[in-house]
Amino acid sequence: MFSSPTPYKNQGYNVLKKECLENKKLFEDSEFPCNNTSLFYRNPLSGRVEWKRPREISESPHLFVEGISSHDLNQGDVGNCWFVAACSCLALKPDLWQKVIPNWKEQEWDPKHPERYAGIFRFNFWIFGEWTEVVVDDRLPTINGKLIYCHSKSSNEFWSALLEKAYAKLSGCYESLSGGNTGDAVVDFSGAVNEPLNLETGNYRTDPKAKDKLFSDLLEVYERGGIISCSIAASPHERELRLANGLVKGHAYSVTEVKRVRLGHGFLAFFKNETIPLIRMRNPWGKHEWNGAWSDSSEEWKKIGNSERNNLGITVADDGEFWMSFDDWCKNFTEADVCRLINTSKLSVQKRCHEVVHFGNWTKHSDPLKNRCGGCMNHKQTFLQNPQFVLDISEDEEELLVSLQQKDMKIHRARGAGENLTIGFAIFKVELNRKYRMHDIITQQNVATSTFINSRSVFLRKVLPKGRYVIFPSTFTPNVLGDFMLRVYTNQDAGCRELELDKPV
Repeated sequence: MFSSPTPYKNQGYNVLKKECLENKKLFEDSEFPCNNTSLFYRNPLSGRVEWKRPREISESPHLFVEGISSHDLNQGDVGNCWFVAACSCLALKPDLWQKVIPNWKEQEWDPKHPERYAGIFRFNFWIFGEWTEVVVDDRLPTINGKLIYCHSKSSNEFWSALLEKAYAKLSGCYESLSGGNTGDAVVDFSGAVNEPLNLETGNYRTDPKAKDKLFSDLLEVYERGGIISCSIAASPHERELRLANGLVKGHAYSVTEVKRVRLGHGFLAFFKNETIPLIRMRNPWGKHEWNGAWSDSSEEWKKIGNSERNNLGITVADDGEFWMSFDDWCKNFTEADVCRLINTSKLSVQKRCHEVVHFGNWTKHSDPLKNRCGGCMNHKQTFLQNPQFVLDISEDEEELLVSLQQKDMKIHRARGAGENLTIGFAIFKVELNRKYRMHDIITQQNVATSTFINSRSVFLRKVLPKGRYVIFPSTFTPNVLGDFMLRVYTNQDAGCRELELDKPV
């Protein structure tokens, strides 16, 4: 269930707003001041920056104009298409965005009662396992009177710009948002579990069965409230390179619908029941679309009836949103992030009802045997010194989901750090009566090993037979220190717990 969020930097929204109203002044956030430190740490902006309140930009400012929509957002002058794509996905999920933007009506401008406005806004983010409330003032950076960063289509709508400011505050400054992962932002909006997919190596382009299975999985995730995004890998010199087919390399897209669309016209189509798997996406730029099959004005739309077309809400305009066949999607995109809402709140409708969360550390100790930073399995002398977590699969066979996450490092970019650790984990099948830490590997079987990668989280899904298992979260190399969060999902309660005891000698 959703608990009361923890105030970031001890800034309580209600207390600060009350002070401002009593003193009849607008909030000025000392923790995210209106100067260059909040804008950048390395690359200055070209142009004279002025911080303006929404009333200085528009005569009638609002958080939302005619509701919230994935079409509201347009990326600004920072390379955070990944964040804007996540916001587009968020806008499609009312239960989620009302968590991230709490009590929005109370925060909205009220022209009838201007005295109730204090220039302060709050947003909630799920940060490393905890809901966190971030407050910001309403002063936004502009050049020549126009917003520099994320902005809405409507010049008097400000939810996206203020949400971006709160996220930039969490990250240290706006420039720290340049370069990131859409799945990470979705996790910060929801507490979801992110499963990254490599569409090039997953046989989805060559194996029809694998492709059909993937579409069914994505359709299920979408229908159960999950969030999907995708991108095309690019070398550094290809970033945001527009291809002849209209797609952009090194650029994040939000998936706004997954659907089997009925082909044919009239009753014949109903009885024939022939469908084609389609997927709809949005470019965070609000323009530049796919121009191949099933694009806005393509001939393929003649294959379906008018009522089906109307249900799909096709808009023939360069608004950044477009349809593709799933076959073309698999051929053209290389990466996807599939974020599932699993047992994180009342929103969850997934079958898995058992979530166990453990927070741990990779630490050093004066006694080498008590080190908890042994590195991956390549380091046979130290690997077993890592933290160990035991669990039991009680059914004959069960699908286990494991997510290992490290703390977000973007806030350290300003001081030349900010790189993620290379992390991963291994799973061993052990004796049913094991209750002590492993210190050697004799009969134990390594049943699964995740990818080791310098991303914020690593995910593995594995079907395991009945038995007892031990999970070893680790960094790639030994003696690397850091914090981690391990999340384990099972159908039945697996009793997942840390193994801390050493066998007496």
